[in-house]
Order: sequence, then C-alpha cells, then structure tokens
Amino acid sequence: MDDVIIIGGSFAGLAAALQLGRAGRKVTVLDTGLPRNRFAGHSHGLLGHDHKPPLDILAEARRQLERYPAIRTVNARAESVSGVIDNFTVLTGDGQSLGARRVILSYGVTDQMPDVPGFAESWGTSIVPCPYCDGFEVAGRHWGLVWSSPQSHQSARLFLDWTDKLTVFADGHDIAPDIQADLARRKIPVVDGRIIEIAHHEGHITTVNLESRRNVAIDVLFAHPRNRPSANLHASLGLATVDTPVGIALKVDERRQTSMPGVYAAGDLATPFLPSVTQATWQGAMAGIFAQQSMLT
Repeated sequence: MDDVIIIGGSFAGLAAALQLGRAGRKVTVLDTGLPRNRFAGHSHGLLGHDHKPPLDILAEARRQLERYPAIRTVNARAESVSGVIDNFTVLTGDGQSLGARRVILSYGVTDQMPDVPGFAESWGTSIVPCPYCDGFEVAGRHWGLVWSSPQSHQSARLFLDWTDKLTVFADGHDIAPDIQADLARRKIPVVDGRIIEIAHHEGHITTVNLESRRNVAIDVLFAHPRNRPSANLHASLGLATVDTPVGIALKVDERRQTSMPGVYAAGDLATPFLPSVTQATWQGAMAGIFAQQSMLT
C-alpha cells in the first residue's frame, strides 16, 4: 500500500509528490499527460521559470523526481476512488487496483470552449484568461474583453494597468447602467451584439466578428469560458464544492483537506479565484506536507 496516491501529475500533483518523496513517503502519481495550460506557448510569472514553455517545465520536474525512489509516476487515468482514511482504493483505466492511506486530487479542470468559430483555435495564443499570465507581453496593445458576469467590471478596471486601449464586448449580456457609466468615464467603449466568429491567422486574432456584421480589430482577447473538473471522482466521493463565476471548485480547509478525511485537493480543481501555476505549485506542496503530517504516529 502506498502512503499517498496523487491523481493528476501537473504542477500541483508533482509539487505534492516532491514534498512527500523528500520525506520518504511512498507515492504513486497517476497522470494522463493533458495539463490545462498545454495550449500556452509560454508560462509566465513562475519564479525561476518565467517565459518557459509549460510542458518543458513539467518535463524537467518529472526528471528531477526520478532521484526519489519513493515516487512512482504512472501514465494512467483514475476511474474510481473508494474507501476511507488509511484504506483507500483507486482503480485505474488499465485495470490496476492501488491502495493508499491518503489521496490527493489534483486533476485540474477543462475549459469549455464556446461554440464560436475560431475561438478554440485561438485559445492560449491570442485568447487568454489572465493578465498576470500574459499581460506584460501585450502591454500597450489593443485589448478586448468578453463580458461574462458582473466580475468583468473588475477585469476592465484592472486591465488599464497594462493598456489604455480596451474594448468591451457585451456578447449578449445586459450591462447595468451604472457600470456602463463607469466604463464610459474610463473611456472604455462597449460593443453590443453577440460574437459569432473569431477571425484569426494561425491562432492570432485579426477581428472579432459580431452578429450585426460589425468586425472589430483587436490584438488580444481576454475571455473567461466556463470550466468543469477534468474527472468526476470528487462527485462520486460526495465532496463539498464551492461555486465560482466559471464553474465549481472543491472546498478545502486550511490544510488542503476536502470534506472527506484523508482526501486532499490542490491546483485549479480547488482554486475558486485566479488560478495560476504559482498557486497550483504552492497548494500542491502544502497538500503533500499536510498529508504527510496527518500520518504521523
């Protein structure tokens, strides 16, 4: 039996494995090799790894984990988790049955692309969600923001730290009059009408095309499509969740433990606000440390 099975081997899962492996705890990491940020050419804001391709960072992390004999990585999908603290069973897609005293869920989320031609093709290249991740590289250029909720107002205000050329696309949403007045005061134009196409060249936006037949030229588009967990294990375990503007996140306590004793969570799956590689890494490290401490006798 392992001490810990980690389900999901991206930044959060590998950070958890590193802490556990350094403590000599026996760990199995299950991973399908599909990290959320695989569409991004570079990862930004991660100290010591700024502007490196995210897949290269993960590959180097896996190589470094090879020096720890207690860590085993397996390219497999977890199909189910059952049991209780000190006696969990994980069944994998290739028929393995694995046992562990603790489980860390770090399988992340999947972004759900809207049914708009050109959107998915531009995702991660010129359609991005986070100014802290990509804003510096496009500072001063013409930004667009797809309105998705009242929180988009905060995004519009925030973006002005990077650019003074911002266009808001209402995309069928009714923006409250007081918010519209505030946007006008900040000289942020609002374009009505639904987006029907993203015209692009190899993922680089040329225009946002609207149902009114108006085409608006911009350089980068910020959008926050809804997402869903990349697996359904949390639901089968009955774990508590919290609502976010774009989906759900697992509810965890100050020690990264979910509502089920012995099950921990880290990364985008358990981040209700502003997910990032930096957050995923520290959350994974903390989940590993607290899982280890929970097994002390």
